[in-house]
Amino acid sequence: MAIKDDLRKTFSDPTPLYFAAGTADLAYQQAKKVPGLVEQLRAEAPARFDAVRNTDPKEVQDKAAAAAKEAQATVSAKVTEFVAGLDTDLKKFGESAQGLALRGVGLAAEAAVKAREAYEKVAEHGEETVKAWRGEAAEEINEIAVAVEPDPEPKPQPEAPASASKDAPAKKPAAKKAPVKKTTTAKNSTDPTPPIK
Repeated sequence: MAIKDDLRKTFSDPTPLYFAAGTADLAYQQAKKVPGLVEQLRAEAPARFDAVRNTDPKEVQDKAAAAAKEAQATVSAKVTEFVAGLDTDLKKFGESAQGLALRGVGLAAEAAVKAREAYEKVAEHGEETVKAWRGEAAEEINEIAVAVEPDPEPKPQPEAPASASKDAPAKKPAAKKAPVKKTTTAKNSTDPTPPIK
């Protein structure tokens, strides 16, 4: 029974659908920005091409060599610092490994919480989007209904006859009663009373 209840709860939860709708809406909003970025790149492209054409290959090569030497010196200094800073004490190494494992678990839990919050935030956005879509659809349906079937014009009320005095209360029309449904009973040949009509 628990599995059945879990499945029912899973399939009746609209949050994944709201998440999908929110993701689609956010993707649409980002896609609307693409034409502006393309225009910006088109405007900047000639200047960038000119800058590449006008650079001296020897300067670029010298800058790359200097950057490589600097990176090599930095890496060798970091490696030397790391090797010198290594604890040879196994107990400290074990404690630090345990601390790192606990930190890893904490970071994983924190990442899971952040992911859940992001999921819920996108799902809320999707719910608002779906409500907006439903509202727009309802408005369109109302507009179509008004266009197809406009409001009937009000019928003029018949005036009271001139012979009725103004002081006398106006007679209300008698309310129509629904016709009484007749029930038929099976005729019994031994019953002496005729059926009521």
